[in-house]
Amino acid sequence: MRIVIKVGTSTLAHASGHVNIRHMELLVKVLSDLKNAGHEIILVSSGAIAMGVGKMNLAGKPDDIPGKQAVAAVGQCELMYTYDRMFSEYNHTVAQILLTADDVENDVRRANFENTMERLLALRVLPIINENDTIATAEIKVGDNDTLAAIVAESVNADLLVLLSDIEGLYTANPREDESAVLIPVVNEVTPEIEALGGGEGSALGTGGMITKLRAAKRVNEKGCDMVIMNGENANLLYDLLEGKAIGTRFLGKKA
Repeated sequence: MRIVIKVGTSTLAHASGHVNIRHMELLVKVLSDLKNAGHEIILVSSGAIAMGVGKMNLAGKPDDIPGKQAVAAVGQCELMYTYDRMFSEYNHTVAQILLTADDVENDVRRANFENTMERLLALRVLPIINENDTIATAEIKVGDNDTLAAIVAESVNADLLVLLSDIEGLYTANPREDESAVLIPVVNEVTPEIEALGGGEGSALGTGGMITKLRAAKRVNEKGCDMVIMNGENANLLYDLLEGKAIGTRFLGKKA
């Protein structure tokens, strides 16, 4: 299978911005094993700003755009250094790709991106993709990595998109506020009623939230790609997911 996996800031980093070593090491180990099993893996990784905050020992994420971009520049180095070191332990080569909305909306740039991705996968390289936060402004910003992951899944004709989050999936209500909330295991179509369950924003160090994930599902489902939202705390659950077990919430792609 060709699988795009998106990991959020809340999975990769502690609230302090420092690396969550346990989560990141397990994720790298499992993804390396899935590659060994023959799957093509593409990782869309958040975390640059959070890791920049941790690396620079700041009290929190800057509020101004230049501040966020400066912190992202520092954090992206730390993020890729950590991935490169960890994946190298399992003999896997990684590649960094930083994108803006212009890169996927312009036909020529998008074709170049798609061609590069195909060659990297043919060479058994594991691409790691993030938004180019250091230069992205409102006019050329994708905005969140759930959307970016959906764009990547479309571009590479992925079989499956997996969003690793700090929540088990889509619930009938916010499980942090309503004890009666029930996990929805399968969504056949992202209707307005399903979108209404999206709620608000995500974590303090991250961007997006459930609503961006639902929009990502709607986008890739239209292209026939399934999408799963699952908790990223235990990457071992990816094995169960690929064995067909019910993990998180699966959004079913429209089949031709």
